[in-house]
Amino acid sequence: MKKLLIATAAAALSAGAVSADDHAVKLGIILGFTGPIESLTPHMAGGAELAMTEVTESGALLGGKAVEPVRADSTCTDAGAASAAAERLITSDGVKGIMGADCSGVTGAILSNVAVPNGMVMISPSATSPALTTADDNGLFFRTAPSDARQGEVLATVLMERGIESVAVTYTNNDYGKGLADSFAAAFEAAGGSVTTTAAHEDGKADYSAEVGALASAGGDALVVAGYVDQGGPGVIRAALDTGAFDLFVLPDGMIGAALEETFGSEIDGSVGTVPGTESEGANTMLEMAEAAGIDGTSPYVGESYDAAALLMLAMQAAGSAEPGDYSAKILDVANAPGEQIFPGELGRALEILAGGGDIDYVGATDVELIGPGESAGSYREIVIDGGKITTAGYR
Repeated sequence: MKKLLIATAAAALSAGAVSADDHAVKLGIILGFTGPIESLTPHMAGGAELAMTEVTESGALLGGKAVEPVRADSTCTDAGAASAAAERLITSDGVKGIMGADCSGVTGAILSNVAVPNGMVMISPSATSPALTTADDNGLFFRTAPSDARQGEVLATVLMERGIESVAVTYTNNDYGKGLADSFAAAFEAAGGSVTTTAAHEDGKADYSAEVGALASAGGDALVVAGYVDQGGPGVIRAALDTGAFDLFVLPDGMIGAALEETFGSEIDGSVGTVPGTESEGANTMLEMAEAAGIDGTSPYVGESYDAAALLMLAMQAAGSAEPGDYSAKILDVANAPGEQIFPGELGRALEILAGGGDIDYVGATDVELIGPGESAGSYREIVIDGGKITTAGYR
């Protein structure tokens, strides 16, 4: 009898543990909450969590499961710290998918060191290095932001159309910066432009006058700064302005953020740049939803973060399972046609369609269309600094 009671108690405890674990699906959010893009990541995390809250409130995921976000810091630059944080998400927190990471170098490190060995799905909203296209990912890695191979082409077109035909290029010395600089230079020169010099810069320096001096000696109509808005990029711009080396700047996605306006205001009026974006129906809805939730929906990669989280949960529903090995193959299915188009705010309806055996085409906030190995086909917002503000010049 004693043995029976012990066995019964153990079974009850086991059942209780299963029930507690079963209550919510945990999803990791790994972004650089510290580091060179820390002013952007709270808004990105907010976008992802907006999707998770929407799904939880619908009560339609896998028979009524809630979704619990778990944040972790990628630092954006420290591959070791990022990998350790991702490992904790999987082994300690028990997440079933990862929204992230953000910066390309740490994303690649997490993918190879943690996600692939653990069979964990990752969807990055902002890792844009072309090298990630061919990463050995076992079908576990996706991204809602387009590759910088595409951004380089778009940026080159923007400059040529604006009559900017010669540029110097400086890039942050990592996978993101190097990949973007190479992509842009190749596209710009193919379009007839001239790259006078290309040089790396290190983040975290107090003075960039030496780097700017070398760039200035090569000349150019403008200076391309492929850096980070909270790190070396602004330092390079400040040194260029203070020395009179350049007064016109070309700003790719890592340099776009409210901190740019706060730091320089109208000092860099006329400068241009690109950041993933669309003027679709979903984008407008996303802005309204973000504003209602107290999130800056105009900040880069908010929509991509919402979409990344949404795709994880919709794929789970399509597979009838929260296990990465079961739902990874469903991500392309829910992201692309055929099926009923789904926009932000319609995740509950999408879950019901999938539960009934129907098909969806998730359009989301960013006109989601996944191609090749699972990355965004990509559209970009062309920006210009006007009156000290980041304004939209058009979409490409």
